[in-house]
Amino acid sequence: MTAPATPTGPDAPDDAPRYRALVVTASNRAAAGVYPDKGGPLIAEGLTALGFAVDGPRVVRDGDPVEAALRDAVAASYDVVVSTGGTGLTPMDRTPEVTRRVLDYEIPGIAEAIRAEGLAKVPTAALSRGLAGVAGTTLIVNLPGSTGGVRDGLAVLGRLLTHAVDQIHGGDHPRPAGTADAARPAADAAGPAGPAGSAS
Repeated sequence: MTAPATPTGPDAPDDAPRYRALVVTASNRAAAGVYPDKGGPLIAEGLTALGFAVDGPRVVRDGDPVEAALRDAVAASYDVVVSTGGTGLTPMDRTPEVTRRVLDYEIPGIAEAIRAEGLAKVPTAALSRGLAGVAGTTLIVNLPGSTGGVRDGLAVLGRLLTHAVDQIHGGDHPRPAGTADAARPAADAAGPAGPAGSAS
């Protein structure tokens, strides 16, 4: 899997993307050329708009090929992988199962937020079984195969994806000036003694 030509990460130029993303489309028919992949390009466009250097979509068959694509992406140190397809209830929809085998831990709130976004529009969004979680330092998110489901997922990711990746890479929550947490380092620097007149 080739890396993007534009360097990313802390050594990248100021105007270069900070993070790399890969889009994976899980679809037997799209992989066979029966019809074009529609969801993958939407995700690529959305991630590019969020400032990611995007590769893909990589179109693969349902099931084990999805797992192989995810493992390749983790080995290639992508910061984010967003998949589309294979999250429903048919026997071929195995994206959640193979994703779970790759993840080190799940982030249930992301998947729940994506389902909630869809449920505000259509009740069948409850049937999507997509997962989100982390493998190594790669955030993996499963989106549904429908273009509507992809748009709902991108709406959620637009609100939290960059912050989530920052956290995975060791970033801390910003502390507004004047808050108790912001003042704590100065208090800690004064040593273990308690307030004047009190016993420590």
